[in-house]
Amino acid sequence: MTETDRTIAFVDDDPDLRDAGAQALALAGWTPLPFADARSALKALSPEFPGVLVTDIRMPGMDGLDLFRAVQAMDRDLPVILVTGHGDIAMAVDALREGAYDFIAKPYATDRLVQSIARAAEKRRLVLENRRLRALAEKGGDDLSLIGESPAMERLRRTLRQIADADVDVLVEGETGSGKEVVASALHRWSRRAAKPFVALNCGALPETVIESELFGHEAGAFTGAAKRRVGRIEYSSGGTLFLDEIESMPAALQVKLLRVLETREVEPLGTNERRALDLRVVAAAKVDLGSAEARAYFREDLFYRLNVVTVRIPPLRERGSDIPLLFSHFLRRAAERFRREAPDVSPRLLQRLASHPWPGNVRELTHFAERVALGLDPEMDGDESPDTPLTLPERVDRFEADTIRQTLADHGGDVKSTVEALGIPRKTFYDKLQRHGISRRDFAEG
Repeated sequence: MTETDRTIAFVDDDPDLRDAGAQALALAGWTPLPFADARSALKALSPEFPGVLVTDIRMPGMDGLDLFRAVQAMDRDLPVILVTGHGDIAMAVDALREGAYDFIAKPYATDRLVQSIARAAEKRRLVLENRRLRALAEKGGDDLSLIGESPAMERLRRTLRQIADADVDVLVEGETGSGKEVVASALHRWSRRAAKPFVALNCGALPETVIESELFGHEAGAFTGAAKRRVGRIEYSSGGTLFLDEIESMPAALQVKLLRVLETREVEPLGTNERRALDLRVVAAAKVDLGSAEARAYFREDLFYRLNVVTVRIPPLRERGSDIPLLFSHFLRRAAERFRREAPDVSPRLLQRLASHPWPGNVRELTHFAERVALGLDPEMDGDESPDTPLTLPERVDRFEADTIRQTLADHGGDVKSTVEALGIPRKTFYDKLQRHGISRRDFAEG
């Protein structure tokens, strides 16, 4: 909690009681703002006020209840603690029903007031944090994975802005689910090519027998079943942007042909000797380091160097933890709108979950988690345990098991067979554990 979070507006028309109350709060570590009347306090308050209002009820002119109702009209989430004599307790109870945070009867022990203030201040901090996250998320628009205030994301956005209008091919590196297509789309939308097509092709999702025709196109009769001419993705993207995802999965024979297209900026469809000129900008994405020695076994070195004019690396979520609450708030708001539900506030327990989980599935996993929270389906968020409650040994074992399964799924792109083999457990046990821990395999499927 910052110094401003500890600010307390303290209103009492009795100078002795006002001075004593302010001194007691200061000794307890709070920053009191004393006011002699309600109207001067109201002028100092706003929806951005970071602290708590403590006010006496019995005051001349505008009394404490009038002040409370004026504050409610300004910001219903600003906590108001009423200090009352015994004769005013009935009125204070009515004010609680209207939304007052608490009331304290005179004479009161300082500890009682400080405890109530501490709870109210924490509530206020969470309210303002949720507002901040919602505002930033709404400001982020549709650039999903580009939302963030961390230095890594600032550098990424700056780099993309610098190269968006340059006619250079770009290699995007990032883990599964980190948002490689979002980066490619941003490069397209921020460039002079935005009015032309953005054409995306996942090289790992198409059979080898189909991908050549998809990329290069074909003429009628070029092969059995080619009844009519087809414009390939490369030619169709001319003037716009061609995004090749999972390019490390491209068959070796096609790597040679793609290299020629990149060098000549011409395409030769199947079934014809005609070469067609292209205004081509290629953004290729890989979830592995294509420059590594291991990649040499399946990816052409000359194609790597041809693509590697500019390389952009997307940081995984674990390297930008400060952005996770902001991203989550964005996805939660979008999910709530889609499901036509009220978006729940981000609680302390949920914030702890966001901070402690490694998110091996990156932005995709976070998106699906936000959807489950919006639907009220996440079992780990049930209950009202304090975030500071220590975990029991069985709970720690369960968390370790769940994190291990998530990490293994991410390592194997969500493939069940290889994940089960790596974990060394039967397939049925694997599915039982997915259900038990609320893990969705879709969060880790490559694409």
